[in-house]
Amino acid sequence: MTTAPATTAASTGTLPAAVLWDMDGTLVDTEPYWIAAEHELVDAHGGTWSHEQALQLVGNSLPASARILQAAGVRLGEAEIVEFLLDRVVASVRTHVPWRPGARELLRTVADAGVPCALVTMSYRRFAAEVVAQTDGALRVVVTGDDVAHGKPHPEAYLTAAERLGVPIDECVAIEDSPTGIASALASGARTLGVEAVVPVPPQPGLSRARSLEQVSLRTLAQLHAGHVIDLT
Repeated sequence: MTTAPATTAASTGTLPAAVLWDMDGTLVDTEPYWIAAEHELVDAHGGTWSHEQALQLVGNSLPASARILQAAGVRLGEAEIVEFLLDRVVASVRTHVPWRPGARELLRTVADAGVPCALVTMSYRRFAAEVVAQTDGALRVVVTGDDVAHGKPHPEAYLTAAERLGVPIDECVAIEDSPTGIASALASGARTLGVEAVVPVPPQPGLSRARSLEQVSLRTLAQLHAGHVIDLT
């Protein structure tokens, strides 16, 4: 699928009012960093941690993940666990930001078309800032896990992003990768695109799907905004 020129697509008036981007697994492939940090922490406390358990944390808020790690044998408080994970992942990202295929290019194309973009992530601001710094100002608003009272799958984070941008949530397109994040975006009322990364994205009513952001163009986003449900898998 080819990407329509930004000026032509924007002039049709069919682009969404905003695009709301998840971060881990959607813009950047940082889930392996989180999983490695989880293994290190559980091992240090004499527990066991499987890949299957790690996948259950994908998309969760950090406090929710901390509670699951406590149940796996980590003898630290929630805040201590969160800080340990953040320290490890921030250090990894400072060495290398692993962009998802097509993510950086699509983000730039959308921003250049005049569509406001927001980051909506359950990671905390000090980690998100490392990624945002490499987006050349494409992200106008950043909503992180430490900004909201209710993490995904609650819709608060997406509703907050739309409110900060000053746009109706049902005029936005949200891009997600995890079942937890997809549930949050759909519950908010945003048109939602699920792009598979670490965990499968099964079909469900109202959810559009793609194998990769390399398949997604301005025309795709306009179709989603118009109410079409698209399956590019």
